[in-house]
Amino acid sequence: MLQNFTTFAVFISMQSIQVNGKSFAKYLDSSTIDNVVDGIAKQINSDYKDQKPLFIAVLNGSFMFASDLFKKLTIECEISFVKLSSYTGTSSTGSVQQLIGVGQNLEGREVIVIEDIVDTGLTLGKLRVELQNQHPKSLKLLTLLFKPGAFAETYPIDYVGLEIPNDFIVGYGLDYDGFGRNLPDIYSIVK
Repeated sequence: MLQNFTTFAVFISMQSIQVNGKSFAKYLDSSTIDNVVDGIAKQINSDYKDQKPLFIAVLNGSFMFASDLFKKLTIECEISFVKLSSYTGTSSTGSVQQLIGVGQNLEGREVIVIEDIVDTGLTLGKLRVELQNQHPKSLKLLTLLFKPGAFAETYPIDYVGLEIPNDFIVGYGLDYDGFGRNLPDIYSIVK
């Protein structure tokens, strides 16, 4: 039986992709992303050589990055997940909803938060305060992508894979209304 695949939300062509009716052009290919993840892993392996940090990955967006990063870590470590949401469509709602919380005791632990992208910093800032209230020994923030032009906070980001312009992107875990997360490359919206 022949299936009609035009009903799917993501359309890929040689030049660009369509996600939920919006056009995106390739911004970062999967090999570039892998090189960035490799560099971050090497730095963390060095910085935490004799420690056992707990990584907290922010869902949904960071799942691919967290998975690839974890495969490259050679230190003893654990991972947990928290689910937060502040986006609808292509822009932040300005409010953060916590859908799943951290289940581990953080007191006295080395904690590293894994984010896929930091733009305004609102979501990560609220999570940061909540985690600090649990008295970890240290709390570090790690993001694959950082938009300094959109960042509206003052706290430091300890590990940044790449700084990017303030454009909306999809792929490699990042989505547009739930679609596009499965793409191995990262695409920027075509204006």
